[in-house]
Amino acid sequence: MANPKEFKYLKAFGKRVADIRRKRGLTQEQLAELADMTTLSLSYIEQGRRWPRLATIHRLADCLKVPISELFK
Repeated sequence: MANPKEFKYLKAFGKRVADIRRKRGLTQEQLAELADMTTLSLSYIEQGRRWPRLATIHRLADCLKVPISELFK
């Protein structure tokens, strides 16, 4: 289980991914398919329940057409 500070970052990261996804007009299902992952995994990331692997972060950024750093703002 994440400590409180880490949990805060985890939630913020997930919210950022979800916000960018919505701005791009994508559903979770569409982004998950583009990023070659399950909708459940994407949902857990967006809810702040799971940290994605580095390769997944890279794929998400590519699919959302943003630099990786944009996911961490």
